Amino acid sequence: MTLSIGRHALPGRVLLAPMAGVTDPPFRELCMRFGAALACGEMLGADPSLWHTAKSARRTASAAPAHGTVAVQLAGSDPAQLAEAARAQVDAGAEIIDLNLGCPAKKVCNRLCGSALLGDEALVARIFAALVRAVEVPVTVKIRTGPDPTRRNATRIARLAEESGIAAIAVHGRTRADRFQGAAEYDSIRAVKAAVRVPVIANGDVASAQQAQHVLDATGADAVMIGRAALGSPWIFRDVNAFLTGKKIAPPLLRASVAAIILQHLESLYAFYGEYTGIRMARKHLSRYCELHETTRAARAGLLAAADSASQYALAQRAFEGWAMAMDREELQR
Repeated sequence: MTLSIGRHALPGRVLLAPMAGVTDPPFRELCMRFGAALACGEMLGADPSLWHTAKSARRTASAAPAHGTVAVQLAGSDPAQLAEAARAQVDAGAEIIDLNLGCPAKKVCNRLCGSALLGDEALVARIFAALVRAVEVPVTVKIRTGPDPTRRNATRIARLAEESGIAAIAVHGRTRADRFQGAAEYDSIRAVKAAVRVPVIANGDVASAQQAQHVLDATGADAVMIGRAALGSPWIFRDVNAFLTGKKIAPPLLRASVAAIILQHLESLYAFYGEYTGIRMARKHLSRYCELHETTRAARAGLLAAADSASQYALAQRAFEGWAMAMDREELQR
């Protein structure tokens, strides 16, 4: 099965969730290589006066990977400003505009953006209408189940979205108050799916192929969206797609291939960000890649302390290629 969002027929139904500080163009490119059907960019504030910063410029449509459907996620609370930002991003190449109603971070919610907007349904309706009127490309939205467990209003928000012409709705199975604590719940996503006819994408705690199938079965959703589980394991999309399409467990990647993927990721980060920011962005990915094995975990401190890209890359090469060769030797001796 595939998923269509407006006029875009996506090549699958396993999507990468937009994550601030993570889903930059190099990481999106990597996840799409492994089968992510859509990889939306990091949240971009709707105020265009801030787009001159390097951080914001890297989140715009013009910086998107060369292949795949270009989706830009916007955050804001002013309907007119969001509409203008959407038009600007479409002019720059965006093929889908996504609205962030899901971020629970305090610095976002304190500006009445992200999941804080879920408490003001009238304003949300005005924002939906303004965005859909502003652009001809599909507009999607990512939401949570509500402001807190006593006010789960995802179904009402979803109906407002459909009535306004929103093309697809992604639902994270936690409330704003939950942040990322506890387990995601899927009853609310199932209720959203029953309430609307537009595609519904389930998100929250999808960390394996089997869990992805469980979430689809439990919610009836049209697709799943993977977030934190992709950090350190971008090949999870390969595994989930194999299971969903053929109920097969994908054979594990060769360890030498995993090491090569990690090193290529580092190279792409250095090329995209430059020396200073590149090594710093690489640290969060290396920290997760180090979870592969106790021998790679032992290399974490040195990798995170490396002062330049050459030494960081050399340490990574030694750690991950060494791990791959040692494990291969161990298996041959069995």
